[in-house]
Amino acid sequence: MKADCSAFDASCRRCERLAGFLDEVRNDHPTYFARPVPPFGASDARLLIVGLAPGMHGANATGRPFTGDFAGILLYRTLHDFGFASRPTSVARDDGLELHDCRITNAVKCLPPQNKPLPSEIKCCNDFLKIELADLPAGTIILALGRIAHDAVLRAQGKRGKDFVFGHAAEHALGDGLTLLDSYHCSRYNTQTRRLTEDMFRAVFTRARALLGQA
Repeated sequence: MKADCSAFDASCRRCERLAGFLDEVRNDHPTYFARPVPPFGASDARLLIVGLAPGMHGANATGRPFTGDFAGILLYRTLHDFGFASRPTSVARDDGLELHDCRITNAVKCLPPQNKPLPSEIKCCNDFLKIELADLPAGTIILALGRIAHDAVLRAQGKRGKDFVFGHAAEHALGDGLTLLDSYHCSRYNTQTRRLTEDMFRAVFTRARALLGQA
């Protein structure tokens, strides 16, 4: 499978607010990664998972999407159960975990203050997502975790939001053999309030596996 392509800039400082915030975080937490977090997984994987942004003490600390934070607990356990990951837990970049036919990225590559990127920052970072999506093979499933990720995928594809309404377990044909699946984000808030249950999350992956089987 292909290695990571040029869809990521490790030295990006295009968003002044985010770059300044990361400088502060790096000063307060010298051991943290505290830089734009690269995607994880091969660029030609047939399942692309798109999250929102790195978490302060998770991906921002470890340098790998959803690694070390609460949302990653359910995500990586589910990936393992469905054969997309070599182990059910993700704790560090060098823990030996491998993804199988799966890639994880974020709509915004840098940690935003209070986990809330500005619309201008989401738009700016969309250039990188657009490159990631450009060469996806036909039959690829794009799984958007949350409304912001959903909208970012549509923007990168030049689609109008009103034609592809976000909803948990919603399924959208994007053309060129690409399918967008939606899920509520596996955040602590959503899982603890039961807005997203483990059964609901697994049902989305069951559908993804079925679609990949058809492809």
